[in-house]
Amino acid sequence: MTLTANEASEVVPFSLRDEPSLIEKAWPTAKISAETQKERKAVQGQTLTGLGSYWKGRKPLILTRACVLATLLPATDDLERDVEIFEKLMGMSDETFGRRFEGGPTAFAKLFPEHAYEVADDTGRWNWRDDLDPRERQKRIARAFMDMPYAQRLAHVKRPEELAERDLLSGIWQEVNDHLGTSARTIAELVEQLGIMRFGRRPLLADTFSGSGSIPYEAARVGCDVLASDLNPVACMLSWASFNIVGASPERHRQIEREMQDIADRVDRKISDLGIEHDEKGNRAKLYLYCIETKCPRTGWMVPLSPTWMISKKRNTIARLVPDHANKRYDIDILTGVTDAEVKASETGTLQKGRMLHPMLDDDLGISIKEIRGDFRTDSGVNGNRLRPWQQNDVSPRPEDIFQERLYAIQWMDAEDIKNGKANPRNWFASVTPDDLSRESAANDYAAQNLEKWRREGCAPDMEIETGQETARLLRERGWTHWHQLFCARQLIAGALVLQNGQKSPETRALLARYINWNSKLCHYGTGAARESTAQTFYNQALNTFPNYGVRSYGFARSFLDGVPGNAPVGGNAQIKNASAKDVVAKVDMYITDPPYADAVQYDEITEFFIAWLRKNSPAPFNEWIWDSRRNLAIKGEGQSFKVAMIDAYRAMTEHMADNGIQIVQFTHQDAKTWSDMAQIFWGAGLQVVQDWYVSTETMTELKKGGYVQGTHMIVLKKRQGALSGYTDEIVHEIRDEVERQIKDMIGLNDQMDAARGENIFNDADLQMAGYAAALRVLTAYTKIDGNDMTREALRPRKKGEKTLVDELTEFAVQTANEFLVPEGLERELWLDFNGSERFYLKMMDIEEAGEAKLDQFQNFAKAFRVGDYDEMMASNSPNGAKLKTGTKLGKTSMAEGVPFGRDSIVRLTLRAIWRVGKEDEVEDVLEELRDLIPDYVRKRDVLVQLCTYMASKRGESEPEEASAARILGTAIQTERI
Repeated sequence: MTLTANEASEVVPFSLRDEPSLIEKAWPTAKISAETQKERKAVQGQTLTGLGSYWKGRKPLILTRACVLATLLPATDDLERDVEIFEKLMGMSDETFGRRFEGGPTAFAKLFPEHAYEVADDTGRWNWRDDLDPRERQKRIARAFMDMPYAQRLAHVKRPEELAERDLLSGIWQEVNDHLGTSARTIAELVEQLGIMRFGRRPLLADTFSGSGSIPYEAARVGCDVLASDLNPVACMLSWASFNIVGASPERHRQIEREMQDIADRVDRKISDLGIEHDEKGNRAKLYLYCIETKCPRTGWMVPLSPTWMISKKRNTIARLVPDHANKRYDIDILTGVTDAEVKASETGTLQKGRMLHPMLDDDLGISIKEIRGDFRTDSGVNGNRLRPWQQNDVSPRPEDIFQERLYAIQWMDAEDIKNGKANPRNWFASVTPDDLSRESAANDYAAQNLEKWRREGCAPDMEIETGQETARLLRERGWTHWHQLFCARQLIAGALVLQNGQKSPETRALLARYINWNSKLCHYGTGAARESTAQTFYNQALNTFPNYGVRSYGFARSFLDGVPGNAPVGGNAQIKNASAKDVVAKVDMYITDPPYADAVQYDEITEFFIAWLRKNSPAPFNEWIWDSRRNLAIKGEGQSFKVAMIDAYRAMTEHMADNGIQIVQFTHQDAKTWSDMAQIFWGAGLQVVQDWYVSTETMTELKKGGYVQGTHMIVLKKRQGALSGYTDEIVHEIRDEVERQIKDMIGLNDQMDAARGENIFNDADLQMAGYAAALRVLTAYTKIDGNDMTREALRPRKKGEKTLVDELTEFAVQTANEFLVPEGLERELWLDFNGSERFYLKMMDIEEAGEAKLDQFQNFAKAFRVGDYDEMMASNSPNGAKLKTGTKLGKTSMAEGVPFGRDSIVRLTLRAIWRVGKEDEVEDVLEELRDLIPDYVRKRDVLVQLCTYMASKRGESEPEEASAARILGTAIQTERI
């Protein structure tokens, strides 16, 4: 898209060049966090996940949109109005909810019964009123939503990207253009005009760690020109697919669908001709269930290993082992419709906690798999075992191998239903027959006979597995030495046929990557209450081997090929480079990067799973990339080498950035020392921090429990100007002044928004992070501190346990910020007297009152208040419902001397006293104990009264009995005679 001459005359190039961006001053992070969470919870419904969810670091699209718009929008003297305009453009303003509401009249009446008749009639069932035009109805629906907290609204509405832009942003453009001096009618036009006003052109945005491509894709969708680069070719492929498959024009997208349908059909015909998926009645396999099998060293029996023999709960289907004494092995019968008791019994399989147990083994302890493998450790510390390393041409185990692979059940689809085109044909599980084994043998023979030819043609993996942190287990646990051995014969045949039929199609290769992610021997088969499921290979970012696994037939799995992800066209131009982050060549206006800081995901290793399939005979543009993980060049981990590599990367970006350009670094990490490291990286790169926002980006699952990071810091940076020198004692005062100014400005804006609209745009996490931001902003402005060149200092290795000047100054800034996080109901002077543990407890009481608290909030505030161990204060560590112990739950525990939240803590003593009153101890006895335990009790009475009042207000709804006890205690202290 290019501006017409008339449109171009509406904007003045570089008129915003020196104006601060909105993201430097204000950003409604609470709303952005809520929208981000909603997008995350859409799971497979997210725009780009259809390309494959094996790259786990994908940031939500709405977060990138918020970054791009807030970077281009100016911060004027009327910040409140600036935020309103931003929210209108994001589809987050109040009036938008009338358009975003996704329910009908019945749903609305149930949700807002007091507003129902404003928009609907009840004639036995609810119908929209026909005397209201759609716009008026949307206005009234929006007014109803205004009484609901923002995060709660989102459960009942569509995501902004699910609506057409013309519908989502209907009626806003006059206000937007009047405020900005633009003439736009779409987001893309606005982005281009603001880019001209700020940079003299449509903005060019780069992401040099593009990963899955979500950042450059969304930047292009809103109208930027983008440069996406990554060292990893799989990342480049995902970025390419986001632009050229999901982001294709509607016409091209329809063409891709036709092409993939044709390729999938051709493969289907060949597999049908081979006769390896159909039985003699024409029924087609849907799923094959395999397990490993091994000889018991005690009994000599061949034992199939699986942690469970339950196959389907909803069908009451199980696998039952039947001893074959003559051959010392077990037949496996598949039984359907068994009793619940039989299902329950089948849940315990022959492999429990790493030990083999089976009916013929008279040993309740079982035999360790380590013993069966023959694990050992040499005197020199090298680990090994007796598993035979598979040879290059092995497709399946040899008879002498310790672990065999056994097909033990097949799920079939009904032939007649398939013939009649039923979307969900009837299906059932059945035992494996001799005919099934014959088809299995035919598939193995065909794969073995053709493997070498497929490799020469580039249609099958020919790479050896290089050992590494993630890949070493493949040899250790299964003996696999080459990547093709992670796939059974059926999967190799399907993959090779797909590549043969789509050799010149980059789209085919991108979708084949999705296909093989769901079709390998690492796809775990599990059962739930309502369904059977076979997981994807990278369900948790690792190469996990399983004793039992599911193999989809091609007839069932082809949807991963011809089920082309939905269409959401991009507006800007895109370039994709397979290059290191430091190899930037273009002059860029904006960078948004999500670097691999202290990243535990070994993408360089695990993506070799895909590279092995895709590296040969690549079509354009894939043939321009190096199809190797280049492990030695990948930036990962932490420590000195990582820091130097990061400085090189960000220095190159800074050198290739407009003087008024902005970088946003998405930083997801909890370790406090990393803030100091980041400061040194920015110093070395010639960047100065100007702002930091905290956005809650992650949803919690069973896989993410514990210390999993739930939020992302959006660190806003600009080029450092000049060469400033200073001394620590001066910088300390400057940091304090900057923290105070920053937080007062933010609180003031919150007060304005609360008075005008009844809402805040900053939460406590934002105010807390203002300490980090202010410290980094001050520190990174200097090139010399105490005579030390900070750029050179940034490259100096950190000694183990060393606490640097930057560490100390950063901690000081955060403590200064914490002085302003005073919960409503407490005086600031009193707040400053409390220790960190007391502040933590009182602050989390305040947060709990507003609703369920997230674990990451507890983690952030514990870090901020320097509370090393807060477990004794916690009643629940649930990720989405963390909770403090009440005074009642604390009881008389945790009253040790000399600890921050023990008998020397006035907050802890108050909680103990409330507990005693609540269990109906004599109030005078409780007061007497307080007098004994608090040396200067008389002077502390006002503090105790204020604490009782505060605790009563915070526990009024959640713990009414404790709130009542707090009020009784406060009154008693206030009225006692001394």
